[in-house]
Amino acid sequence: MAFAAGGTVALAAGSVHAHDSNVATYPANNPHHPRDPGPHDPVREALNPDLVDPPATDSGTLPNLRFSFSDAHVRKGSGGWTRQVTQRELGISTTIAGVDMRLDNGGIRELHWHKEGEWAYMLYGNARITALDAQGGWFVDDLGVGDLWYFPPGVPHSIQGLGPDGCEFLLAFDNGNFDEDSTFLLSDWFKHIPPEVLAKNFGVSADLFNHLPSPAEEYIFAGQAPQGPAGAAVKGGKKSTLTFSHKMLAQTPLTLPGGKVRITDSGNFPVSKTIAAALVELEPGAMRELHWHPNNDEWQYYLEGQGRMGVFASSGQARTFDFRAGDVGYVPFAMGHYIENTGDTPLRFLELFKSDYYADISLNQWLASTPPELVRQHLHLDDTFMHALQQEKHPVVK
Repeated sequence: MAFAAGGTVALAAGSVHAHDSNVATYPANNPHHPRDPGPHDPVREALNPDLVDPPATDSGTLPNLRFSFSDAHVRKGSGGWTRQVTQRELGISTTIAGVDMRLDNGGIRELHWHKEGEWAYMLYGNARITALDAQGGWFVDDLGVGDLWYFPPGVPHSIQGLGPDGCEFLLAFDNGNFDEDSTFLLSDWFKHIPPEVLAKNFGVSADLFNHLPSPAEEYIFAGQAPQGPAGAAVKGGKKSTLTFSHKMLAQTPLTLPGGKVRITDSGNFPVSKTIAAALVELEPGAMRELHWHPNNDEWQYYLEGQGRMGVFASSGQARTFDFRAGDVGYVPFAMGHYIENTGDTPLRFLELFKSDYYADISLNQWLASTPPELVRQHLHLDDTFMHALQQEKHPVVK
């Protein structure tokens, strides 16, 4: 690295300037202060306009409610890679931790289990999952984009990428302090059991265990893609009576002017006892209505598009955050909020809750279901507003 004249750092791929006084950023709409003359990052500021130039309604101090997987460390293996956003990266996220994982065709996330429940959404490609329930029943299924799986705490399982190009998926764990490095791995346990104990357990010679692979090589490793249907992958034994997968996109959505909503919780995916979810699709200009959740914090993952979220934290505190594909958002318990599509393409995101059921309370429905005169005395609004209120909930508005 060499330092050039004028405070510019010259890099192999180009140059990065300490600041550019011609870039109009903060505060954008104040004629007396048309730009930030000090060091700043115009690229990041352009991605976060509501932080740089917040709405006049923002007030007080709230913790950060956004983190991007693009800023997360990537762990590589011979069969793929993974990165995570936990409470270490997003301090407010106490209820759920997220993992983004990519497996090549044939790539294997080794046989393992967790203390936490694992919920997943398929982002790309195809995968095969396997599991064993506590009654000794096996489960194998092949999944595609939009499919889910859920493995309860302690249930052993594996994931493998299928052709033609493997897969990528989002994992959500019901503990914000979850860490991928705290997983119970098959290879790790074998390495820490005396060979004579392994021999006695499996009824074979101890010499068979002299050359076990290193756990460091097994976490995500290259493998051969399975052949044949999932149902024929295991010979003998008994198939589990539990269904660990679910086709979320096959659900009939609630379709409204401006978008669609699909909800998956233990009511239609019975095994998912600790994660409830909604998949929300907003057309350009549409909005997830003003609402809050009475059951737990909300953890979000943005699948595509761009938008903004305004959060009300009581006591005069409110903040607005901007989101794009790959971002994680978080709303602490009971805080009022909205999400608006600010782009010119659809905005799609997941809402996740550490709960066995999905629940929300609509501000519009609440006011419409309250005696009108009581509402008037609170807000001093006329009949135009009162007649606009709707007792039927509309999660998406435009």
